[in-house]
Amino acid sequence: MSLQVALFLLFGIGAIATAIGTITRRNPVAAAVNLIAHFFMLAGLYLTLEAQFLAVLQILVYAGAIMVLVVFVIMLLNLGDEERLREQFTVRKVLGVVIAAILLLQLGVLFNARPTGAQTLLPRAAALGTAESVGQALFTQYLFPFEAISLLLLTALVGAVILAKRKVE
Repeated sequence: MSLQVALFLLFGIGAIATAIGTITRRNPVAAAVNLIAHFFMLAGLYLTLEAQFLAVLQILVYAGAIMVLVVFVIMLLNLGDEERLREQFTVRKVLGVVIAAILLLQLGVLFNARPTGAQTLLPRAAALGTAESVGQALFTQYLFPFEAISLLLLTALVGAVILAKRKVE
């Protein structure tokens, strides 16, 4: 097994573990820390796939800027009493278990499948992860969604500040 495959497996298992940690933590700050670790694991996966620019973007944009916003909103909301948030046996939990079982079944089928032998890359595969190709796609084809997300994040931040200010007064 090569070093690249070993690192891919390590980062893949770490990404799965931190994703599970994110959704199972009751404390929102602990969930946010797990999410930050998950973003770093994804950046490591990008590095093993030789997409260095995407790995750097993953760390700068998600682990940096977005998580600062998430932690800021968590601190502003000040959730307080966790006893009210506890759920009993609900349909949501049953649905979660069913979906998890389906996912495990799909993973079992995937790991037992025979390889097709098709391992050829697209002719332009080497240029897909570069700064030029990402910038070209982001500011031409995806310009409107990019600007819409920035406005959505700004609106969420202003809303969190207004909610927190109301609780203080």
